[in-house]
Amino acid sequence: MAQDVEETLRGPQAYFLAAKALKMMEEAKVWPTPLNFELWIHVAADPNGALSREIANRIQAESVLTEAASEELALNFLPRNSVADRIRDAGDQLSRELEDITEAIATAQKHQEDYGRTLAVAGEAMDPAAGQPPAIRQLVDTLAAATRKVQTQAKTLEQRLSESNDEVSRLKENLEQAKRDATIDGLTNLANRKSFDAHFENTRAHALKGKGPLSLAILDIDHFKKFNDTWGHQTGDQVLRFVSSVIGRHAKGARFAARYGGEEFVVLFPGEHPNVVSAALEEIREEISSRVLKRRSTNEDLGAVTISIGVASFKPGETGPAFTERADAALYASKRSGRNRVTNAESMTAKAGKAA
Repeated sequence: MAQDVEETLRGPQAYFLAAKALKMMEEAKVWPTPLNFELWIHVAADPNGALSREIANRIQAESVLTEAASEELALNFLPRNSVADRIRDAGDQLSRELEDITEAIATAQKHQEDYGRTLAVAGEAMDPAAGQPPAIRQLVDTLAAATRKVQTQAKTLEQRLSESNDEVSRLKENLEQAKRDATIDGLTNLANRKSFDAHFENTRAHALKGKGPLSLAILDIDHFKKFNDTWGHQTGDQVLRFVSSVIGRHAKGARFAARYGGEEFVVLFPGEHPNVVSAALEEIREEISSRVLKRRSTNEDLGAVTISIGVASFKPGETGPAFTERADAALYASKRSGRNRVTNAESMTAKAGKAA
C-alpha cells in the first residue's frame, strides 16, 4: 500500500493531490509546514489508510493537530525515505565511520609504542661506555634525548587519543539511542509503525520462501474513545501503557510487537503453529480483561479494559496488504461479535464455506 501511494504521488495526479492536501490542511486549521504537507499529501492520496484514520481520530479528540503530534505521525506513518529514515540511514553511516576512527586511534597508539621501544633498544645498543669514539657517543646521546622526547610526546598523544576514543564511544552511544528513539514508540516502548513495516516485510519475505508458518494479529482496545472522553488523555495514555506492557511481556523471542497507531497494536508470530498463536492471544486477552485499573491521580475505579483481536495465518504467495486485510477483517469480526474476543481469519473462511 505504501508503495502504491508513493507511485501515485509521482504520477499524473500529483498536482491535483497537492492542491487537495492544501485544502484539507486549511479546513483542519493546520499550518502548511513542509512536515504537515508531507503528511497531508499522503492523506489525500490514501484517504482510507491508517495515517488518515489516525489524523481523523486525533482531530476529533483534540480539535487541533500540534507540531509534536505531526512529528510523531511522521515518525510512525511516513514511508521510506521520509525524514526519520534519512536520519536513521545517516546514523548507520556515521556509526560505521566512528568504528573506523576508533580502530585508527588504536592503531596509532600501537605504532607510537613500537616506535618508542625501537629507539630505546637502539640507544642501549650504542653504549658510550664501551669505548666508542666521541662522535658515536654524541650520536648515542642525541638518540637517547630523541627517544625521551618521542616517548614523552607519545604519552601525550596516547592520552589525547584515549580521550578522543572515549568521546567517540559517547557519540556512538548517543547515536544508538537516537536510532532506538527512531524505531520505538515513546508512549508504550513497543516498536513503532515504521519499525513494524520493515520487520513485517522481512518476515513475510522469509515466509514466502516456505521457511515456516507466520501469523499476524491485530489488537484493538475496546471503547478506547470512551476512556479519553470520560477521564481525559492522560488516563487514556495510562490504559495504552498497561495494554502495551501485557502485549510486550507475551511478545518475547522471535515474536515482534508494535503500536500500529492510536489504540491499535500488532504482533507477528513467525515459526509458530496457529494453535499456539491462538492460545497466546487468549492469554493476552484474558490477562488484560482480568485487571481493574484505577486512575493514578484520584485512585478512581476505571473498570475493566478489554481488547478485540483478529489473527490470520500467512498463505503461500500472499501479498502483504492481502495478509493484513484478512487479519483486519478478523478484528472487525471480533468487534461485531461483541468485542473482548479473538477471531481467526481461517475460521471465518471455513464458516463462510459452510454457509455457502
